[in-house]
This record gives sequence, structure tokens and C-alpha cells, in this order.
Amino acid sequence: MRSAAPWLLALLMAMPAGAGLAQQRPPAAAKPAEPAPAPEPPPPPYEPQLLKLAEIMGALAYLRTLCAGKEAQDWRNRMSALVEAEGRTPARRERLTSAYNRGFRGYSVTHRSCSDGSQEASRRLAGEGERLARLLAGRYGG
Repeated sequence: MRSAAPWLLALLMAMPAGAGLAQQRPPAAAKPAEPAPAPEPPPPPYEPQLLKLAEIMGALAYLRTLCAGKEAQDWRNRMSALVEAEGRTPARRERLTSAYNRGFRGYSVTHRSCSDGSQEASRRLAGEGERLARLLAGRYGG
């Protein structure tokens, strides 16, 4: 039986310098670059007022539920409609939802039962929300 050494030596001599015994891999196929997410458009000029309105709606949802108001669920529905109408991007929907939740949680910390103070806060918030909604509709349409 002949030795494989001469064949191995011939094979090594025929290989280009530097190739050695390392395995050569074919060049990796370039993965198509995923398109970069589109930059978020700048917020509308009424964004601060809209976020404040969402926060008021969250506070009213909490306070009206706490005091067993007939329209307690309406505030959640109104917020859903607002997010549907104004939440054009995921980031915008997140900002609106966060504002609503901030209003809801803020009042849940200080109002544990329906009291005169809770009802007064609810009346004031409803008035402020109404003024804000009228301002937004009057200035920006809607």
C-alpha cells in the first residue's frame, strides 16, 4: 500500500501561498438591507394641547368610574376614537396613550373613594377638557 504523503505534498504545493489547510468559505451572500424605518413626521402644532386633552380624558375616566358616573365608559371610548383619528404612527399612539394613562394614574393615587373633592375635580376637569376641545376645533378644525 502506497503512502498518501506524496499526493498530499503535491496538493499542498499546488495551493496558493497563504491558503494553508484552512477551509475557504465562499463569500457570504450579502443580506439585503432592511429598509430603515421612515422618520416620524414632526408633530402637529397642536400636539401639546392634544396630549393635555388625552390626560384629562384619562383623569375623567378614573374619576367618573370612581363615582359611578353614567358616562364613565364613554371616556375610554372617546380616547379610543382620538387615538384612531390622531395616532398616525406607533410613537404618536404611544404618546397619546401614555398621556391618558398618566391622567388616570395621577388621580388614582389621590382619590381612593368618591368624595366631594373627587366630584369637584371631575367637574373642573370636564370644564377644562371642554374648553380645550373647543379651542382645538376652532383653531385647527375638526
